[in-house]
Amino acid sequence: MSGSAEPRKKRKMSRLERKNTLIAYSFLAPNFLGFAIFTLIPVVLSVVMSFTEWKGGSLTTMKWVGLNNYATIFNSAKVGKQMAENGFLSGIGYFFSKVDLGIALKNTVFFTVVTVPLSLICAILLALVLNRAVKGAVVFRAILFFPYVASMVAICVCWNFMLMKNGPVNQFMMFFGSTFNKSWTADSTMAMWAIVLVSVWRNMGYYMVIYLAALQGVPRELYEAATVDGANKMQQFFNVTLPQLRPTTFFASIMLIIGCFKIYDTVAIMTNGGPGRATKMLVLYIYNEAFTNFNYGVASAISMILLLIVLLGTILQFSRENRYSNT
Repeated sequence: MSGSAEPRKKRKMSRLERKNTLIAYSFLAPNFLGFAIFTLIPVVLSVVMSFTEWKGGSLTTMKWVGLNNYATIFNSAKVGKQMAENGFLSGIGYFFSKVDLGIALKNTVFFTVVTVPLSLICAILLALVLNRAVKGAVVFRAILFFPYVASMVAICVCWNFMLMKNGPVNQFMMFFGSTFNKSWTADSTMAMWAIVLVSVWRNMGYYMVIYLAALQGVPRELYEAATVDGANKMQQFFNVTLPQLRPTTFFASIMLIIGCFKIYDTVAIMTNGGPGRATKMLVLYIYNEAFTNFNYGVASAISMILLLIVLLGTILQFSRENRYSNT
């Protein structure tokens, strides 16, 4: 035999294999086509438009402006001047208190940081209660899940009524000695908490169902072993239940973070970003720039900032989960 083996000839696909391959591609084609038309192409166009100035109409009116849109949304001239005159921290403070992008980013991050843990905690607690063989558990599961599939407009209108100055929520609070007598959505401090309250109330039922499925998959042998070792219910929860729910919590937290950064409908219906700019969020900012001011280039630049934030947050979550899995 010669020292170098003769390279194998590529085996030709049989007629049946070619037919099966074409059938497989035919099933995949609609999904790829839909992804390309409704996701891939718009994302690529949005990236390109973020470097242009365009007010709509004919594409011939589109003008290449480079990084000007990003300089506009960061208000780089005023922020840079503030930093030069009063220092770096003063410039950062100016950005988050005066610049629209900074205010929208601060509000969105605050909303996310508060809403995600509250939603997860409420979902876990509800799942733990309804996971037991209690009477009427199925009915309560359906009731708690219903807000997630109900009309968002109807939900926000109802909550706006309940959070009015003389609404049921304020009446209930006054019964316990509260002196707050304003509409929540008209108060610059409480408006954000109104959005948080509605979001947590809507999300907890959906993630409760996911946690219920995860709880039913926890091996009973682990609880029996913990009981033999003398662990009480609280110790079993922290040392058995929570570690077993970690993959579910990871999934739920990722979905909640993405959903919180993309929030629009609740804010648009309940407060429209007000009072003032107290509840102005990133997606509402994008919408106003695109469809109120017709600054499609600026709106695309803000969209790229939002995409980058969500992408980085997701990567950090995955890296943290991988480190935990490898330990």
